Amino acid sequence: MNRQIGRIGAVVLVLFGALFVNLNVITLLQADELANHPANRRVIIREYAIERGPIVVGEEAIARSVPTEGGQYRYLRTYPEPELYAHLTGYYSIVLQRSGLERALNEELTGRTTEVVAQNLGEFLGGAQRPGNAVELTIDRRAQEAARDALAGREGAVVAIDPTTGAVLASYANPTFDPNPLSSHDAREINEAWAPLRNDPNRPLVDRATGELYPPGSAFKVIVAAATLEAGDDPSRTFPNEATFDVPQTTQDISNAGGVRCGEGDEVTLQTGFRRSCNTVFARLGLELGDDVLAAQAEAFGFNRTPPLELPVAASRIPLEQDVPATAQSAIGQRDVQASVLHMAMVAATVANGGQLLRPHLVQTVRGPDGAILRGPDIGRWEEPPGDGRPVSPRTAQQLRSMMIDAVTGPGATGGSAAIDGVEVGGKTGTAQTAPGAGPVAWFIGFAGDEVAVAVAVPDADGGGGVIAAPIARAVMAATIRD
Repeated sequence: MNRQIGRIGAVVLVLFGALFVNLNVITLLQADELANHPANRRVIIREYAIERGPIVVGEEAIARSVPTEGGQYRYLRTYPEPELYAHLTGYYSIVLQRSGLERALNEELTGRTTEVVAQNLGEFLGGAQRPGNAVELTIDRRAQEAARDALAGREGAVVAIDPTTGAVLASYANPTFDPNPLSSHDAREINEAWAPLRNDPNRPLVDRATGELYPPGSAFKVIVAAATLEAGDDPSRTFPNEATFDVPQTTQDISNAGGVRCGEGDEVTLQTGFRRSCNTVFARLGLELGDDVLAAQAEAFGFNRTPPLELPVAASRIPLEQDVPATAQSAIGQRDVQASVLHMAMVAATVANGGQLLRPHLVQTVRGPDGAILRGPDIGRWEEPPGDGRPVSPRTAQQLRSMMIDAVTGPGATGGSAAIDGVEVGGKTGTAQTAPGAGPVAWFIGFAGDEVAVAVAVPDADGGGGVIAAPIARAVMAATIRD
């Protein structure tokens, strides 16, 4: 009998021990994960007792917390210029939880990036709530406003990057939305604002700068040109000058815009084909290189991977295996090739900086309530395999740079509308065909000196990249260039 009681006692002790371990694992190891889970309403309500840190552009807060006069929540999150920065800041809501940087940087904004156990203990003992940290962004207000103004209400997106650091200088998408009603303390007001946004066929909640993929069209020719230059070719290499390329294994041949040849003569150089955006040259070149080389070069530039931005980014993609007709189409940025606007800005920045694929980032500094810098920018090459942060050699990057400058300033250049007096501007236009009956996606990717790289995409456009996207890019680059 005593032996049985002893066994039962031992089992109870083991169960209590397991329970003790489990509670401590939750408290010590999983506290941060549970505290930041979007469905944890209790924690969100408690967060409203904290003066959440501001999100800052320049010297102005684009998201800030203001005290309330009584009620359950001590602070209200407000957005002084809502539509301009909505896809960056996101919202902070008692019903919808968080989105955008409000979600991605919640720990920084609430000041919870230090020892979680110590903070939990302080809260348990009734210690004073520490204000949140300020997050200062890399965004250049002038570039952001220029992107908005140049899009002029059209659907589309613009991203500008500092090619020397990877800092995002502008990231704007239209349609946009106002996060203020979603951050109200009135649940009815939130739901009334949320329903039309969620059901809007124009999808204003979608960040077209980072979360949407488009066929890059001829802007992808930068990557195809990189592949052949890396293989040892030269911009002076010649190809047959033809209006239509007879693609093997299909009756769907590939023609130049307007069905014309690339200038006079029986041959055309790679540089001229790039400047005039000749589909026949690049379709032929794509088949010569092969689907494996095209995919490998695109992956070296980061395709089929997710760029490491603070916000979610859709991964640009290219199939690893393609048949002959698909390879020819991919070489002109069509078929199954898809890219984000952010990623194509990164491609342009790589050319501008001499061949380094840098990690894009939005955070310049995180400052504590006392002004002390807690974190700086995440600067460096994007070295995630299969890439190594060096998609092309410095020699190839210089050749591409010269070709892109020629594609803006040379005779018959498709990107002439991006030129800025007194500034070395390079770029590549694109006009990607989509669904039957829909307008093309108008593209421009390029750079202005070493100061800014940019990508613009305007879907369902009423013109090509040189007419629609290049002037938008010009406006953003001009706004960014320092006096």
